[in-house]
Amino acid sequence: MSSEPHKNVFLLPQTNQLLGLYTIIRDRDTKRPDFIFYSDRIIRLLVEEGLNHLPVTPRTVETATNQIFRGVSFLGKICGVSIVRAGESMEQGLRECCRSVRIGKILIQRDEETALPKLFYEKLPDDIADRYVFLLDPMLATGGSAMMATDVLIKRGVKPERIFFLNLICSPEGIENYHSKFPNVKIVTGAIDACLDENKYLAPGLGDFGDRYYCI
Repeated sequence: MSSEPHKNVFLLPQTNQLLGLYTIIRDRDTKRPDFIFYSDRIIRLLVEEGLNHLPVTPRTVETATNQIFRGVSFLGKICGVSIVRAGESMEQGLRECCRSVRIGKILIQRDEETALPKLFYEKLPDDIADRYVFLLDPMLATGGSAMMATDVLIKRGVKPERIFFLNLICSPEGIENYHSKFPNVKIVTGAIDACLDENKYLAPGLGDFGDRYYCI
């Protein structure tokens, strides 16, 4: 795992606990129930880190002991947007941290003739331009799907600095490609792999996240 390569890439602290979680989900022999359980733990950490970057305003409250506590309140509304289907695995982790959060979906698939990503479907909250957006996709490999999804959000009026791209693993190439187009979008990730292999897969990676999370 690499160190933080860019001012707008936020890498989770590389603790022994986190390394242990990644060791489990990267293991090809890990069974699906364990893969889901430990992936969900990482997703929760990513959501919490994303929330750390939301703006706040000072707020003073009175405690049950009649004392004054000077804290903060979050500013603005958020929503999650998952890149279907693998990104949907991250929706529950967001819901567990943010009650009644709105969720949007974007479906992007590879065109078999051109081998390029193609937008097939989008369903987003009407007021998404007024929200902070957590873009959800477990893997950032080449960055093609993520860039197309981000284009969709920006065309709907979302400011790049209000977008947080949450993923479990990314490649240096993907970060470079993505930030060459969207330098103001914050990437929140748990691991930066060494590279992409000759097939454009993350290395060491963990395989197809969606297949391992959803398929029996």
